Amino acid sequence: MILNELSFKNFRNLKDGSLKTSPNINVIYGKNGQGKTNLLECIWMFNGLRSFRGAKDRELIKDGETSSVISADFFSQEREQNARLNITALKREAEINGVKKKSASALIGVCSSVVFSPEHLTMIKNGPGERRKFIDSAICRYKTRYANIYMRFNKILSQRNALLRSVSQNGGENMLEPWDLSLASWGAALVFERFSYLKLLRESSYPLYRGISSGEEELVLNYKSSFEASENDSVSEIEKKLVMRLEKSRKEDINYRFTTIGPHRDDIEILINGKSARTYGSQGQQRSAVIALKLSEADILQRENDEKPLIILDDVLSELDVERQKFLLNKTLERQVFISCCDRSAVEYLDCGRIFFVNNGEIKAEEK
Repeated sequence: MILNELSFKNFRNLKDGSLKTSPNINVIYGKNGQGKTNLLECIWMFNGLRSFRGAKDRELIKDGETSSVISADFFSQEREQNARLNITALKREAEINGVKKKSASALIGVCSSVVFSPEHLTMIKNGPGERRKFIDSAICRYKTRYANIYMRFNKILSQRNALLRSVSQNGGENMLEPWDLSLASWGAALVFERFSYLKLLRESSYPLYRGISSGEEELVLNYKSSFEASENDSVSEIEKKLVMRLEKSRKEDINYRFTTIGPHRDDIEILINGKSARTYGSQGQQRSAVIALKLSEADILQRENDEKPLIILDDVLSELDVERQKFLLNKTLERQVFISCCDRSAVEYLDCGRIFFVNNGEIKAEEK
């Protein structure tokens, strides 16, 4: 995907306008709090997904306004295209090449990009939920049918948990059996896809991280199943293991009033030189690990769709030494890149396509 022109009205603090971009590297610089990340967020919204900052739709709209409209002219799927998003507090309406779509999710697969932002460091710094969120989101974009598996599993999990809250310790256990079978069926499909994707992620991220660290460190990813599912298990084998564990944990589940084991309790172990990145990794190592995972996500998308995803790098250079910065940026040279920083001099060694200065929401193109 190549973004050619971006237009925005009433989006965050950005002054209404448009900008023409370079198919290579686009540097966005300015002081903190001026709107650099808002601009990157605007570009990201054309994936059809929620804000990478976790913002609600109403937070994307300029204060005092009721809606925001953004549009993009881009080259994707071997042709010139246009997308338009109308964002209100209640919904997002999308158009692709002038045709209205049922939901913004129709943009998934049409506009392809991968983003790194400081918020993604929670993947390492926080608990298992952040790591599950990363891999589930990545698979949804890699295999669109996974979104249905994920949705069905979570719906059944919610219904089982609701039943657990109404079942007493003295009876009603048998009512859980049909929910166990259904949860195991969809849960097995979900875990199998996670295992499959993790193999691809491991193959791509290992050499990337070795390169970022100049060959001095190794990144290892392991899937930690809460019910002893194995990477080599078939879907049916995973399902049998989950059914057995659900049966064994019924009394405990009734006692705690929620489902204590399953895919929603699994974790992705991230190791640097054999040690937990969360516990022992430095700030630079943790940042490098997340960057390697995000660039691997881009590589996997490109191999699957034969389409180069656009790369969005928000404040990626801080806490990285010059050698790590250069390796990272060299790995993005064959793709369109949008990179933000506070100081223009931080990227003077780049052969930038275009440079944009952001001040109080106003964006000005500058000469190199």
